[in-house]
Order: sequence, then C-alpha cells, then structure tokens
Amino acid sequence: MITKTAPFDAADYLDNEETNAEFLTAALEDPNPEVFLKALRDVAKARTMADMAKALAPGAKPSYETVRAVMLGLGITMQVRTESSLPPAPTAKVRS
Repeated sequence: MITKTAPFDAADYLDNEETNAEFLTAALEDPNPEVFLKALRDVAKARTMADMAKALAPGAKPSYETVRAVMLGLGITMQVRTESSLPPAPTAKVRS
C-alpha cells in the first residue's frame, strides 16, 4: 500500500510573531543568503502576503531595498549585536 504525503511547507507552522522571529533568526545563522530569503518568503506566505513572497522568489536576486521593504511590510526589523552580547549557547547534559 502506498501512503501519500504532502510536501513539507514551513509556512504551515509559522503562526505567531515569536515563531517567525526565531525562524528568521535561525535562517540568518546560515552563511547562504538564500536560506534567509527562503525563510522570509515562508513568513510572507504564512501571512498570506503573496505579492511580497513573489518578490523573494528563487533566483529573483532581490535588492537590499526589496528585502527591507518586505520586512517592513511584515512588521519585522533586524538588529545587529556583537557576539559577546548574545546569551550563552545551551550545553547538552550528559547522563551518567
């Protein structure tokens, strides 16, 4: 028996501001800028802002002004911090 599954779509899970912020912050940690643009597109799609999502389509090479306009339209801002101002990374607990 073949089981049919739907493709994963991150936009289905981006249902509040905190989740969106965490999703975009995680995307910024990737050195590939396409990862952030895809994440921003997913947030726009989750908010049913198709025109904004289209501006970030794969291969679109959006300008800084376009990315900034999309972010402002979504009510999102970016903040630059020094690495030393970040909270310490969680450490894994080892069970004995």
